[in-house]
Amino acid sequence: MNIIQYEQKESVAYITLNRPAMLNAFNFEMLDELRKVIESIQIHPHIRLVIITGAGEKAFSVGADLKERKTLPDELVKRNLNRFGEVFSLIEQLPQPTICVLNGYAFGGGMELALACDFRIAADHITLGLTETSLGIIPGAGGTQRLPRLIGEAKAMELILTAARMNAREAFNYGILTKVVPAENLHDVTADFANSILRNAPIAIQQAKFAIRQGIKTDIQTGLQIERKAYELTIPTEDRIEALNAFSEKRAPQFKGK
Repeated sequence: MNIIQYEQKESVAYITLNRPAMLNAFNFEMLDELRKVIESIQIHPHIRLVIITGAGEKAFSVGADLKERKTLPDELVKRNLNRFGEVFSLIEQLPQPTICVLNGYAFGGGMELALACDFRIAADHITLGLTETSLGIIPGAGGTQRLPRLIGEAKAMELILTAARMNAREAFNYGILTKVVPAENLHDVTADFANSILRNAPIAIQQAKFAIRQGIKTDIQTGLQIERKAYELTIPTEDRIEALNAFSEKRAPQFKGK
C-alpha cells in the first residue's frame, strides 16, 4: 500500500495521505514519500493546481505518529522535525496553487500541513487545532509562524497556548478556513473552486501567487517592486494577447500557459 497516493488528472495533481488506520499520522517514511511527490510536482510543466486530502472518513491527519515518536532517541526526533519543516516549506513554495481538503480531524502537524497550503476547504463536522502544547512540545512545522500571519498574533497566541480544538465554523470565523461545507458536498465544492482558478491564465496565476507570497514578507514599497516584476513577466505571454483577442471577440479565452 502506498502511504502517499498520487494521481494526476489533466492539469491537477491529487495527493492523498494514506494511513487511515493510523488517522493519517506522519511517520518518517510518510514524510519522505510526500517530499518526493512534492519535488516531482515542483518541476512538472503541466500541473497547474494541487489538491491534498486524507484517506478514510475520520481524519485528514492527526499530525506526528506518536507511537513512532515514543520509540525514537532525541536525534531522530530532531531528524523527523527537520523533515516536517522541509516538506511543508516545499508545499508552501510550490508555484502552483494548493488546496487542502479537510475531510476529518486535523491536529498538530496535520493542521500545519493545511496552513502551508494556499486554501483550506473543510467538511462542516471536522475538528482541528494546534494542540502541541498539551503534549509538552510546540508546533514545529511552521504553525507558530504561519498561523499568526494568517489570523493575527493575538488569536494565534490564544489558540496555540491553550491547545484549543476548534470546530469548522469557529476556524472559518477566525479566517483559517476558506470554505466550510457539508461532507457530502466536499468533493463538488472543491472541484468548483479549483475550476474557478483553472479557467484563468496559468502564468498569471503563478505570478500572482508569487507576488503575494513574497511581497507579504517585505515592506510595502519592496512588495510593490515584486508585484511590478511579476506583472512584467506576463506581458510577453501568448495568453495575454489571447485574453485581449477574446475580449474584443466576446468569447471565452483559451489559455495555453505560454
